Amino acid sequence: MQLHHLALRTCDVERLVAFYRRVFDLLVVREGPHGSGRSVWLGLEHGVLMIEPAAEDEPLIDPRSLELVAFRVDLARRAHIEARVTVEDRTEHTIYFPAPDGRHLAVATPPLL
Repeated sequence: MQLHHLALRTCDVERLVAFYRRVFDLLVVREGPHGSGRSVWLGLEHGVLMIEPAAEDEPLIDPRSLELVAFRVDLARRAHIEARVTVEDRTEHTIYFPAPDGRHLAVATPPLL
């Protein structure tokens, strides 16, 4: 089984798209209107990261939440990403850092899953 897409909703689509493009070097593969705003799809190796506008009444991400989105990367890409973020925590194979919307992110270089 593989992930088809991950949809992240935010009150600032432009800021979040800029973050994912800067940190992960993701390319825009599709963009267009979505509800009352603009949706941007960023290409992943095997899937799509969708950045969508949140509705005005949607709750913000709770900074106390332990939920996170983790991406598997090789060592070179992990070093590249680590130079572009503020690392909050780390383990032997993973670094943890925040996205501008408050979501917790990680990049991992596990030997094998």
